[in-house]
Amino acid sequence: MFACNVLNSLGIVVCTASLLHKISNDGGETWGHSTQWTLRLRSHERCNSTASCHGLVGYKAPNETTLAAVQSLFGVPHLRSILGANDLLESTPANATVRQGQIIRIPFDCSCSNGTGTSRKIPVYTVRSNDTLSGIATNVFSSLVTFQDIAAASNITNPNIINVGQHLKIPLPCSCDPVDGEKVVHYAHLVASGSSVEEISRQFNVSADALLRLNKLASDSDLEADVAIDVPLKACSSMISNDSLDSSLLVSNGTYVFTANNCVKCSCSFANNMTLQCQPSQISPSNGSVCPSMLCQGTDLYIGNSTISSCNRTTCNYAGYKGQAILTSLANESTCPGCELRFISML
Repeated sequence: MFACNVLNSLGIVVCTASLLHKISNDGGETWGHSTQWTLRLRSHERCNSTASCHGLVGYKAPNETTLAAVQSLFGVPHLRSILGANDLLESTPANATVRQGQIIRIPFDCSCSNGTGTSRKIPVYTVRSNDTLSGIATNVFSSLVTFQDIAAASNITNPNIINVGQHLKIPLPCSCDPVDGEKVVHYAHLVASGSSVEEISRQFNVSADALLRLNKLASDSDLEADVAIDVPLKACSSMISNDSLDSSLLVSNGTYVFTANNCVKCSCSFANNMTLQCQPSQISPSNGSVCPSMLCQGTDLYIGNSTISSCNRTTCNYAGYKGQAILTSLANESTCPGCELRFISML
């Protein structure tokens, strides 16, 4: 049997199994009898939210490969999703090279259940000749998961036995929980050798205190190279309405996404004061129809367009979508000192 039980809120888990996987000193793999071992749940897997969201993990390519191969490995439906998560040009080809050791951000749907967040439905890995659960976790998926994670998700009672052609669920770690009262995009970041909490804090513009609390770290000595920690990425503010079909859309700095059946492209950056910037995508909608009008009613402005008169700037913003309709909103912003953005109307 293979089973794990959470002992307390610190994430201490006791697992029991008839066999325990070990790595021998010469790099070979052996199996020895055992009845129990202890591990600590990745803190970024804990999720108390009842909602679904989008998660990100940082995949470290073990060998030189291509974007198409990475897309296939993680089961990402559209290449443009990976391009957006890594802020790559939309024209980047599928056969673009991914260097050995390069970090590629992988976007996926996250679902929370029983206090834990994991990827929903994908990826699914097909076992090959000479594969082991440990090798799949460490070498194929760059230690984003453990072999215990895979065994539990795939209902494997004896982790020593997997068969060629068997389909394994790979439960990528994620969360939908807010951090310090703010909605964030949780990113599983692989720690580089020699990194410090302060360096990671500066790299992602996240407070060091939040990193320590979220990952239950006492100091830099608790960081482990090539082990993922949860980095809560700040998301851009937007004018998307609460009743829009994409009301839960969160876009983090340095990324872009497609929404409204792929009719709208929204990007986020510090250069734009962390305010979501949306515009028509110029690609075919996912539902096979024609993209609806993106014109702000009563104006000649389309989503993403602005006009300036005197010291006032009027902007047509994306406000979400319902069915076949795209919602827009007008906002007035004074360029005069001391004046603030004024919301005008939603159409």
